[in-house]
Amino acid sequence: MKRLKTERDSEPDDSLEKSMAQVASALSDPSRVSILCALMDGRAWTATELSAVADIAASTTSGHLSRLLSNGLIICLTQGRHRYYSLAGYHIAGLLENLMGISMHTFKSPVSRSPAYLRYARTCYDHLAGELAVNIYEFMLQDKWLEADGTALTPDGKSHFQNLGAVLNSRPRRKSCCPCLDWSERRFHLGGDAGSALMTLFLQKEWVARTPGYREVNVTDRGRTALRRLFSLDLT
Repeated sequence: MKRLKTERDSEPDDSLEKSMAQVASALSDPSRVSILCALMDGRAWTATELSAVADIAASTTSGHLSRLLSNGLIICLTQGRHRYYSLAGYHIAGLLENLMGISMHTFKSPVSRSPAYLRYARTCYDHLAGELAVNIYEFMLQDKWLEADGTALTPDGKSHFQNLGAVLNSRPRRKSCCPCLDWSERRFHLGGDAGSALMTLFLQKEWVARTPGYREVNVTDRGRTALRRLFSLDLT
């Protein structure tokens, strides 16, 4: 027998909307945003370190971390007696990058108010972002390292990565290659597994150096020589 459709059956399932609202609410607190921005450097931090960077009490930090954990924005890793917190993945880093871009947008002035050193080179979770990364991405497109839409390395691109020593994951758990919108440049830089592999190489070769506790990245003298040669960049 055909079951009659009730008024309750006709109501839309609002579980997705509620989940979205909960995530948005978790992002609405400045202290939690400070914590998430600190974790954008791709490393794991202790609650004590996050408490210091957010300039809040340890007890308050605990509550904020629980809120971020429950909404899937961060994960907690336990090692011995210590607990470390990191972003839940590259997709959360991408969300935060996009929010930063929206937040920095102004119709009154096209000039960004973010610091020049941060606009030039910084981490975006586990890959490079900023003007430097955007210029590398543009070179890769023009030199056919990437497919036209940036979603995959070409055979030549894979060969270049191999020759550089950038190790690609044969079975990545995320996109193997993708364009990631840069919030300060409003253009794309390289994301996905390929972006991570390139950043790992730059760090191993000491072409770039992290600034402890911050997202900014500095290009070394050795790096200037290498990046100029490999990607035809003007690094004067």
